[in-house]
Amino acid sequence: MKLTVIGGGSTYTPELVDGLARAHAALPVSELVLADPDARRLELVGGLAARMLARAGHPARVATTGDLDAAVADATIVVIQLRVGGQAARHVDETLPPAHGCVGQETTGAGGLAKALRTVPVVLDIAGRVAARAPHAWIIDFTNPVGIVTRALLDAGHRAVGLCNVAIGFQRRAAALLGVAPDRIGVGHAGLNHLTWVRSVLLDGHDVLPDLLDRHPGDLAAVSGLPAPFLRALGAVPSYYLRYFYEHDRVVEEQRGAPSRAEEVAALERDLLEAYADPALDTRPARLAERGGAFYSEAAVQLAASLVGGRGDAQVVNVRNHRTLPFLDDRAVIEVPARITASGAVPLPVPPMEPLLAGLVAHVSAYEELALDASLRGGVHRVAAALLAHPLVGQWDVAERLARDLVAANRAHLPWAA
Repeated sequence: MKLTVIGGGSTYTPELVDGLARAHAALPVSELVLADPDARRLELVGGLAARMLARAGHPARVATTGDLDAAVADATIVVIQLRVGGQAARHVDETLPPAHGCVGQETTGAGGLAKALRTVPVVLDIAGRVAARAPHAWIIDFTNPVGIVTRALLDAGHRAVGLCNVAIGFQRRAAALLGVAPDRIGVGHAGLNHLTWVRSVLLDGHDVLPDLLDRHPGDLAAVSGLPAPFLRALGAVPSYYLRYFYEHDRVVEEQRGAPSRAEEVAALERDLLEAYADPALDTRPARLAERGGAFYSEAAVQLAASLVGGRGDAQVVNVRNHRTLPFLDDRAVIEVPARITASGAVPLPVPPMEPLLAGLVAHVSAYEELALDASLRGGVHRVAAALLAHPLVGQWDVAERLARDLVAANRAHLPWAA
């Protein structure tokens, strides 16, 4: 079995390799291919990956390449985890919007739109190569904004499932608070990528979320970044991305003048790559946890194993709506528990969403449709329309100024804007 990682030079990759090393029985990978245009990163990450697998006694061969076509040829699974423009582009995503009074974040709002504009065409090109050289391969997209990128892949007819680590992260936190094994916990996680709420926590089939809200308010407040009284009133635990909506003005004030997350990550990546260069290092370094993406490896390995092995288990993924949330178009991509088989992901039924939640989901889903259109067809006017539709922008004059500035700042990555 050949598993290819596009963006294999990412400092995230050892997290995935750690998961593969511990899951050989479930996902018997014989060849791990790391593809990346950055030869130096590939050398460092590939070397560490080989040492990690060797330490674990894993038989897979590790190959590194800058040749995308060779990387995907005959693959069984292709994981896409790239970042077009690197941390420099992310820095713009995070710092330009606050200058206009809007949240600066790389996956939602204006910054998320800029990332979609850069990313969607690149991912579709990669997917086209996969379809030509490995037509039966599954694409697992971990590239943000996952919902928009997954919609682009599915609309183009590709075999793709979107993946985020938010749901599995909450499941593991809930299991720890309850002192039980994670496989006894199911989470009623629903919404759009980076716009989700946990509305139930099932312990052996019984909902214990009210008890968790009563007994562990501080822990759940830390998970969401929102105050415990608000969570109790809501009766649910929002993902930490909802803070950008529920505390918008406070977040913008915090962001102004503060270092961007991109600057912090760039410094951390330099340290991680220096660590990866140590030929004695053969385990995932502890500092990798600071990079984000907790439990990403476990989520990715579980999804890949079920797509290959047809296990039929339930996992939270990004998938077509198919009437799951009846107030959305069937073609919309939502993030919900789904049954995973060798035929793909089928969303499981979701209890009706309360108007407070459904209204925001519908609003952002409409934005995502416009964002995808702008990503595929270009045009400053389409970028402005998407921004106007986003609840984190929503003012025509701000949307028009932001659209011009975002396009100008990303011109090197937008062929239509050259």
